[in-house]
Amino acid sequence: MSIPNIHVGIMSADLVEFNFHGEYQLVGTDHVSSGDGSVRIENGKIQLDDSKISLDKLYFVPLERGKSEFELKDVTIGVNFHWEQKENQKFQGALKFIIEEDKITAVNILSIEDYLISVISSEMSAQSSIDLLKAHAIISRSWLIAQIEKQDKLTDAAETYERTFETTDEYIKWYDREDHTRFHVCADDHCQRYQGTTRSHNPNVVKAVNETAGVVLSYNGVICDARFSKCCGGIAELFENCWEPVNHPYLTAVIDNPAAPKGFDTDLTVEENAVPWLKKAPEAFCNTTDEEVLKQVLNEYDWTAKDFYRWTVEYAQDDLAALILKRSGYDFGKILDMIPIERGASGRLIKLKIVGSKKTLTVGKELEIRRWLSESHLYSAAFIVEKQDVVDGVPQQFILQGAGWGHGVGLCQIGAAVMGHNGYKYDEILHHYFKNITLEKRY
Repeated sequence: MSIPNIHVGIMSADLVEFNFHGEYQLVGTDHVSSGDGSVRIENGKIQLDDSKISLDKLYFVPLERGKSEFELKDVTIGVNFHWEQKENQKFQGALKFIIEEDKITAVNILSIEDYLISVISSEMSAQSSIDLLKAHAIISRSWLIAQIEKQDKLTDAAETYERTFETTDEYIKWYDREDHTRFHVCADDHCQRYQGTTRSHNPNVVKAVNETAGVVLSYNGVICDARFSKCCGGIAELFENCWEPVNHPYLTAVIDNPAAPKGFDTDLTVEENAVPWLKKAPEAFCNTTDEEVLKQVLNEYDWTAKDFYRWTVEYAQDDLAALILKRSGYDFGKILDMIPIERGASGRLIKLKIVGSKKTLTVGKELEIRRWLSESHLYSAAFIVEKQDVVDGVPQQFILQGAGWGHGVGLCQIGAAVMGHNGYKYDEILHHYFKNITLEKRY
């Protein structure tokens, strides 16, 4: 197997401005561009600058591979998350412009290994321990190849892939990379955080990727759909509780600690067990305030979020009702209650019943719950609800006490950072978070 190329969707906008640092040829033409440029849609085609070039798609390749790079301006990172912002980003490889939903999408095409160097740097601080970086390189490579293979299967399949189920009583939706049909993955947290060469030149990251080149996680000979999130909150979640109802035996309810914390029943699918677990802070690798460790994992825009292991969010009645209306599109009226219906292995809610004066509906899965209850996303769906100041059956205040950051499936980045800091090797980290897997070199 040769090193594959990956197509990454970077941004979509009405107007995309860029700068070629070096010469880039427009494939299929004799046109060569360098310096500043822009593309926009005119008459259903992509118009390059003020030139006569107007095509369905534009595909630029560098004339000097490895020496040239291009810059895209005003790329949005952290889309719909609390750290959302714009920045200019630089990339190696080729650049393609396509039209999607009446906007121009910029797609970066490069080798999977070059992509991984950037992903590891974008996901975490490049100052992380070498074993953490190696572990992350392997799971990111595994996830990516698994997604490409999955996309090929979905394309070949006759049936339509369904991820939204709605009845009069329930609204269940999950999010995965099937949203993308004209490139393999996007550049934001929805897939894997990828920011080109902007943060990819640390020699430790290059070393970690090069020394694990072609190595993937496999289970019974199949490349693993290896997932990761910032902080599991003490116990990892199951794949099927966040995405499609498929069980992956290597993604289990891992207790993120050398031994189960004393004084807790860790079957968090039971509400009576989940409440004390979420209210307290059991020992775990990811239960840390060590700034030396945290700075290995959290970039500057993540660093504002230090209350990731256990956190609290408060809503006034009117604010919560308005928020749920805005985010869900349903008018519940006054919010009377939010009732846990089903929890996963980590205590994350899979289904939450929202009881309103005008409407009652159960929402799931975990990310949709997080989307409905925040202007961006809640840290996680692992939370309990406390009602306060109830007047005529209407709570005036809701307090959410929660745990963890992200979906919690697979590798816990902060927990893995602590393990690396404490001397665990990359294979030990991987075997902790992914059970009964094999490390296999595919190319």
